[in-house]
Amino acid sequence: MAETAKPKAAAKPAAKPKAAPKKTTAKPAATAKPAAAKKPVATTKAIAKAAPPKGKTENVTAKVKSDMNDFKAKAAGSAKAAAEKGKERATEAVGSIGKLIRDSAATIDENVGKQYGDYARGAADAVDGFASKLDAKDVDALAEDARQFVRKSPAVAIGAAAAVGFVLARLFRSGSDNT
Repeated sequence: MAETAKPKAAAKPAAKPKAAPKKTTAKPAATAKPAAAKKPVATTKAIAKAAPPKGKTENVTAKVKSDMNDFKAKAAGSAKAAAEKGKERATEAVGSIGKLIRDSAATIDENVGKQYGDYARGAADAVDGFASKLDAKDVDALAEDARQFVRKSPAVAIGAAAAVGFVLARLFRSGSDNT
């Protein structure tokens, strides 16, 4: 009898470990449900304690929206003023370039020939025309023109932006070398 009891005892422990993982997986699932149910209740209570009354929330939201609209209006006004100032500077610079080209036309006549001097005067006329168009338009119209140009020919716009960036980088670099 003792011999039969030992094999039965050995067989039972082997069966228990197989059943044990099932029980341990069942227990956490059973304990997880009440724990999960408690967390939302605690979170809901914490939110209820932290949240101000409804009337105060609406007042704060309205104040934040009002402040953001005021900030947006101020930023738009500042950007428009800066754009106007930049437009004036650009108009003056383009006008100066036109004048420089026109003044150089006489020297070009003497050194290279009258035909090339005429090309220089034509270029000066084109630059002056561009300066007058730039001066006549307001910033909003210029921005819309730029949008239309980019939509029509994005490759040219990207190339022009790269060229302008290169020129500006060279100007800034040469300015920092002098100081």
